[in-house]
Amino acid sequence: MVLIFKALSDPVRIEIIKYLKNIRTEVICGEIGQAVGISKPSGTYHFRLLQQAELINVRKSAREKYIGLNKSTFDKYVTGFFDSL
Repeated sequence: MVLIFKALSDPVRIEIIKYLKNIRTEVICGEIGQAVGISKPSGTYHFRLLQQAELINVRKSAREKYIGLNKSTFDKYVTGFFDSL
């Protein structure tokens, strides 16, 4: 649970979650980084923390990583937070 709250404590990661919530599908890392205005190294850092907290799912296909929300974690641990975004 601590990992979840740590992951949600940063404004950039909140923006990533908001973006993924609005898109409602998997997207490549670069698209998310471009949408929220972060560099590739910064994106890698933020995606890793979100993945460790199980807030996102990461799927690798060829050279691309696809990111999607893991809504079940939100439903289980932070009920209502997802809807407030």
